[in-house]
Amino acid sequence: MWIPKWKRDELKGVSSPMPTQVVSNEEFIPRPQSKKQAQVEKVIGEMAEEKSKKLGIDRRVFMASSMGLATCFLAANKVYGNYWDVDEAETLEKAAYEEKWPKGEYFIIDVQTHFADLPNLPGGMAMLPFRNMEWVRNMGIKLENNSDSYSFQNFVKEIFMDSETSMCVISGVPGREIDKDSKGNKLEGEKRKGGILPSWLMAKSRDQINNMAGSKRALSQGNCAPNHYWDKKNNKPDFTQLFEQMDREVKQYGIGSWKWYCHFDPGRSGSGFRLDDEKMTYPALEHSRKLGLKIVSCHKGYSAQSRTLGHFAHPGDVEKAALDNPDFTWIVYHSALKHGPSEPEFEKGGIFDPTTGDLAWHSDLMKMKERNPQMNNVYPEIGSAFGTLAIVHPEMCMHFLGRNIKMYGADHVIWGTDCLWWGSPQWVIDAFKRFQISDELCEKFGYSKLTKDDKAKIFGLNAAKIYGVDAQEKRTNLPKDALEKAKLAYQAGGGLPDNAAFGWVRADS
Repeated sequence: MWIPKWKRDELKGVSSPMPTQVVSNEEFIPRPQSKKQAQVEKVIGEMAEEKSKKLGIDRRVFMASSMGLATCFLAANKVYGNYWDVDEAETLEKAAYEEKWPKGEYFIIDVQTHFADLPNLPGGMAMLPFRNMEWVRNMGIKLENNSDSYSFQNFVKEIFMDSETSMCVISGVPGREIDKDSKGNKLEGEKRKGGILPSWLMAKSRDQINNMAGSKRALSQGNCAPNHYWDKKNNKPDFTQLFEQMDREVKQYGIGSWKWYCHFDPGRSGSGFRLDDEKMTYPALEHSRKLGLKIVSCHKGYSAQSRTLGHFAHPGDVEKAALDNPDFTWIVYHSALKHGPSEPEFEKGGIFDPTTGDLAWHSDLMKMKERNPQMNNVYPEIGSAFGTLAIVHPEMCMHFLGRNIKMYGADHVIWGTDCLWWGSPQWVIDAFKRFQISDELCEKFGYSKLTKDDKAKIFGLNAAKIYGVDAQEKRTNLPKDALEKAKLAYQAGGGLPDNAAFGWVRADS
C-alpha cells in the first residue's frame, strides 16, 4: 500500500523539513528508503531531540524553524560526507542562519508548480483521474483519491507563505478541454473539464493569486498540444479544433507558455508526438507564432510509467525543433533526466557513468548543445531532478548541474521544483543555496564552482528574462504587496511550515 509521505512520517514520529526519502510525483515509482536515507532520518531525529531540549523549545517548533532545516543538512553531511555548506551554529541560533543565508537574497521564480483542486464528491473525496489510468494501475499500488493536500489553498500557503518563492508558474498536467456539449452548446469554466489541472483552472488560479496580492505573482501555462484534437477519420490532427483551443488559451486565458507532454495522448490519436514533426507540430508552432506566443516548456525524461509512449519523452526531438525555430524558447523540464536514483531502473547499467559523468538521456541533451554551440534557445530546467539527486546521490547532483552549466551556461539553467508534490519548496531552495561542486569534480571534468551570480540567474533572473518580468522592479515592489503583508502577519502570528511532503511512498518504507 502507498500513502502520502506526511502520513508515513506521522505514523513513524518523523518530523523533518527536508524529505528523508524520494517521493513520487506519480510520473515514476520511487524506490524504498535506502539504508543511508534511513540513517539520515535517524540522525535528524536524534539531533533534533537533543537541540530542542537544549534550547527549551517544542521539537516540532524547532524542526519548523531555520535551525531545524540546518540540522537536516548537518545530519546529511554526517552520513554522506561534507557536501552541504552548513555550520553547527546554525542549528542553535536563528541569527547564525539569517546572517549566512538572508531571506530575500535571491529573486526566485519557480517555473514548475502544481496543485490539484477538484470538486469534492460524496464522502469528502476528490477523484484524481490520472490515478485510474492504466499506467498508474500497472504500478501495482493503491492510491487514495484525496486531494486535500494538493488543494489550491494549500498551494498558496506552501509556495508563498512557507518559502522564499517570489513568483511561480502554475505548470500544466496533460489534459484536453471539451469545447462543446452533446447539443453543440459552447462550454465555459469547469464545464470544460480537462483533467486535474486544465488551462482554464490554471488561468483562474493565477488571477486569484495576482488579485489577492495586488501584483503579478503568478503566471500560468497552457496544456493544448499538437495531438490533443484528432481527426480519427483521416488519422491526423484536427487543426481546426486545435487552433481554436490555442486561440482560447492565448487570447482568453492569457497563458505565458505552452506545457507539452509528448508522451501523453489525451486526444486518443494512438500515439505521442515529436517536437520536430513537420506535419503535426510545426503547424501548431506556426499558429502559436501568429498568436505571439513563442515559449514551449516540454516535459522530457521521467517517463518510466509510460511503457508504450515513454520514448517520446526522450530529448532527441529538441535539437531539430530548436534549430528550425530559432525564434522560439524551448524550456526542457527535468533537464531530460531519464531515471533518478528514485526509480527501480537506476541500478541497471547505463543510468550513470561516474567515469564520464553521463546521466541517461540528460547526456543526450548535453551532446546536442556540444554539436550546436550556436543553439542558444534551449534552457534545461531542474525541477524534481535537482531535489531527488540532492537527497539521494550528491555526486550525481554535482554532475547534473555541473554539466548543465558547462554546456548551456549558468544563464540558461532554469529553476523549478515540481512542488506541491514535494511539499513546500523551501528545503529545495535551501539545498541550492548550500550546493557546491567539489574541487575534485571541477578539476577532473572541467566544471565551474557556482558563484552567487550563477545562483541568482538560475533561481530567477533567467526565467524573468524569458517571461518578460522586470526582476529589479519586482524586488522593489513585492514587499509592498498584500501577499507579502499576509506572509509577515502569518509568520508573526506563529504560522509554521507543515514539513509535509505530499507525494507518495510505500507505507512500509
